[in-house]
Amino acid sequence: GNASANAVCTGVASGAWVSKGDVLVVVEAMKMEHAVRAPKDGSVERVLVSEGQMVGLGDLLVEMA
Repeated sequence: GNASANAVCTGVASGAWVSKGDVLVVVEAMKMEHAVRAPKDGSVERVLVSEGQMVGLGDLLVEMA
């Protein structure tokens, strides 16, 4: 089966400036929480998930400019 996770919280909004390593989204998979961190400094273009939404592993959660 396809592993899926639950987006617990989104720490950013569209237009926000983030630094490399900032937490963008926290997802919960198999009772463990994983922080999705910014790969680089930049601004958040779009947040593609909302809290409580089911996401697939590998799904694009946040688009960065």
